[in-house]
Amino acid sequence: MWAKINIVFGFLWLASKEIGNCSRNHIIIIISAVNTILASPIEYLKGVGPLRADMLKKELELFTFNDLLQHYPIRHIDKTKVNKISDINFQTEYIQVAGRLLQFEVIGEKRARRLVAQIRDATGILELTWFQGINWVQKSLYIGSDYLVFGKTTYFNGKPQMVHPEIEVFIPAKMGGAAFLEPVYPSTEKLKARGLNGRQLAKFTYTLLQQLTPNDLPENIPLSVLKELKLLGRYEAIAGIHFPTSDLHFKKAMERLKFEEFFIAQIRLQLVRLQRNTISKGVVFEKVGSNFNDFYQHYLPFALTGAQKRVIKEIRQDTARGKQMNRLLQGDVGSGKTIVALLSMLLAADNGYQSALMAPTEILAQQHYQGLTSLLKEMPVEIALLTGSTKTAERRRILKGLQEDTIHFVVGTHAIIEDKVQFKNLGLVIVDEQHRFGVAQRARLWTKAVIPPHVLVMTATPIPRTLAMTAYGDLEYSVMDELPPGRIPITTVHRNEMARASVMGFVKEEIAKGRQAYFIYPLIEESEKLSYEDLMQGYEQVKSFFPEPNYRISMVHGRQPTDLKEANMQRFVKGDTQIMVSTTVIEVGVNVPNASVMVIESAEKFGLSQLHQLRGRVGRGSEKSFCILLTGSKASKEAKERINIMCATNDGFKIAEKDLEMRGPGDIEGTRQSGALNFKLASIVNDKALLEKAKEKAAQIVEQDLYLDSTENAMLKNYLSSQQLKHGWSKIS
Repeated sequence: MWAKINIVFGFLWLASKEIGNCSRNHIIIIISAVNTILASPIEYLKGVGPLRADMLKKELELFTFNDLLQHYPIRHIDKTKVNKISDINFQTEYIQVAGRLLQFEVIGEKRARRLVAQIRDATGILELTWFQGINWVQKSLYIGSDYLVFGKTTYFNGKPQMVHPEIEVFIPAKMGGAAFLEPVYPSTEKLKARGLNGRQLAKFTYTLLQQLTPNDLPENIPLSVLKELKLLGRYEAIAGIHFPTSDLHFKKAMERLKFEEFFIAQIRLQLVRLQRNTISKGVVFEKVGSNFNDFYQHYLPFALTGAQKRVIKEIRQDTARGKQMNRLLQGDVGSGKTIVALLSMLLAADNGYQSALMAPTEILAQQHYQGLTSLLKEMPVEIALLTGSTKTAERRRILKGLQEDTIHFVVGTHAIIEDKVQFKNLGLVIVDEQHRFGVAQRARLWTKAVIPPHVLVMTATPIPRTLAMTAYGDLEYSVMDELPPGRIPITTVHRNEMARASVMGFVKEEIAKGRQAYFIYPLIEESEKLSYEDLMQGYEQVKSFFPEPNYRISMVHGRQPTDLKEANMQRFVKGDTQIMVSTTVIEVGVNVPNASVMVIESAEKFGLSQLHQLRGRVGRGSEKSFCILLTGSKASKEAKERINIMCATNDGFKIAEKDLEMRGPGDIEGTRQSGALNFKLASIVNDKALLEKAKEKAAQIVEQDLYLDSTENAMLKNYLSSQQLKHGWSKIS
């Protein structure tokens, strides 16, 4: 029997061969104890049956009682009180009234045929109209009888009316209305055609809740947290989100369930992080030696920003603990992440360890290599470049040097993770633009050392804090929000298509000064052919303004063979061409300090984050740079808002926050496709305060009770062990 079985959380460690020398005692086991009632197939619920169950499974993916319970209403309608007809005014939306039926008749023919009725109470008369189901409604109406009517009010010829109201015989005992707000559930046209509308789903949910007790929905938040935050119990909250007795009851139920979603996600992330820090071994960088100090004192090209110093200190602390570092370094374009990476690599070299820097494209790898080589030319360290196009003889030399530790740093692409590449003493792995790599690809770096190397993940895509807390909450993360001295902010302007001639004139002026320019065209996702045609049309237009031989133009697009694409990029990088016409393939990777102008065509078709990343390709030198956003005349309101934000700020973090607000977390580039963001109710945009509180409480609990062994945390531990949890890669990025 294993020494210890920890039933704690839902992310599993990789198999031991994938995480190095992790022992069996450290593999975490999940024991499932799914509640039997909630796991019951949906067809066993009274009123459902096999035929309806098939429809619910196909249309709404409702397979079990628990699925139905988590099929939350989209809104509620208030039938808890009966109003007077005189209460209706132009501001009234939905209302419930009671009255006596005065008359009804069917008027009009064919499509104009409708049933019109009138009811009266002590304060006035209300007209009711039906265009469909006329025969069925007509059979239920009796002049002189009293009816309870609910619906949306409109005005016709200055008088109030209801179209297709809900109507039932009025029972005086029900004068107080319903006992709860009536839920309205999302449904589909196919379900409605079979009589499974929102009202029928409400009946099913009500039937289910009648069968359940608090024991069937055990608490999963420690009672001390519930008491401190004044949250509803779990059973009461779930009943309250479906059938609240008031608006206040509904708000309290929502607050509780949103907090629960954040809290459970944060507990899992905290457990992964702290378990890893407790279990995982890491190489120790004991000292800051001569390589680091000599470079810092004599060869550093500029004074470090406060943000750079802070991040280096954090990395220094991480690598000295004897635990594997897993740190996300996010910094805006041009914030100086490369210098931080280099100083980290020198720290590794001082302690006898090799470093690998992996980039997503060959051109970016080459730029890193050239930049590092230039900075290290006076230093006694050997650096190599390993990519798919490295010549055989050079490759053989590099592989030998890595195995013998005569090469200290290697920069490369996916070529680094090939099985043939073996290190004598790999201690640090730096991954640039991490979202361009698959998790499995990054995991292969772990097998290159006996003790897994420290991992520093860098991204130039600023991530809003709330998103980082949920998508990257298991990682330590650093933020670099200062630009190095000497960088001149990019001027961004918006121009309409009608101003194209003046834009081209401005670009000519910049080229005459010896500068270079980009023209970027959108990638039309629906059609590669359309994208290509759009680009070619743009290319011809640019050629007409910048004719050869006075101007030389490079073109890059997705249809080009890799070698041609690389060659065209290199021509622009080396200054052989003055203009680069491209799709968004240059978004990450091209560093041309001499490029001072970027013209983004059809800018309204780009997202905020993408526009910001593209803009970061200019302004990399010491000259004043410009980004010109060209749009058509029919841009949407949202597109105009994006353009205005781009013109107003260069701050990538402000832009990322706005992007998150406008598009939601699922679309933000560079975020994980992770269960951490799959919230049914909670929103990391609208519920920031709840997220902060959930993170705070989760961190307190896990730090005090790592294995959730205390009596206080028993319910939480049982809940986590009962979930059907997905296999998760050990968090290396």
